[in-house]
Amino acid sequence: MAGTTGPRIDHYQWAGGRELMLRFGPEGPPRVIAALPLFEEGNRTRAAMVDVLRQLAKHGIASALPDLPGTGESLVDTKDATLQAWREAFAAACGQIAGPVHICAWRSGVLVDGQAAAASRWYLSPQSGEPLIRELGRVRELSGGADLAGNLLSSEMLSALALAQPTVTGRLRVVRLDSDIKPADHKLAGRPLWRASEPDTDEQLQSLVADDLAAWVRAQSE
Repeated sequence: MAGTTGPRIDHYQWAGGRELMLRFGPEGPPRVIAALPLFEEGNRTRAAMVDVLRQLAKHGIASALPDLPGTGESLVDTKDATLQAWREAFAAACGQIAGPVHICAWRSGVLVDGQAAAASRWYLSPQSGEPLIRELGRVRELSGGADLAGNLLSSEMLSALALAQPTVTGRLRVVRLDSDIKPADHKLAGRPLWRASEPDTDEQLQSLVADDLAAWVRAQSE
């Protein structure tokens, strides 16, 4: 039912093992699967994403938020994670959900959905791999540490991320904040939560995101 927002704890299987996945909303379609920004930006925006998925449930839209290997509650060490493994795991999580799946990815989260079979994609402020690597490098220089924003990453991961690009084929809606000069299908008022110094939320932005995403998913399902 639409009022059952969740989250409920679930899991998905992929070639490398078993990972946690939070489920929200009703059991039936339509269904959204979410990809957080990578690394520290994901920590800063997780609460906001969870709120958006709860709001989707109130629209009668089911959703899921999977942990990628090496993130969240995963038993995989971050240093052992690869971009290819993330893509395979995310595709497996999508494949475990019956029926058409609509992807909601924020920022660098758009880099992990390339192998997923999706009815549509809804991107918030999509970011390619090269600027992500530059940002991680700047953080490392400022901290004076050997890690990248608290993450020990393999050379394989860094090389793959440097070349990674978002998926631009199929049904795609790109949304950005109104402060962003880059082109978009739609722009929303709100703060860039991924830039905050610690995890944060923006109730107005989250409502705008949920409403726009819900309208997009409904339109693709008609």
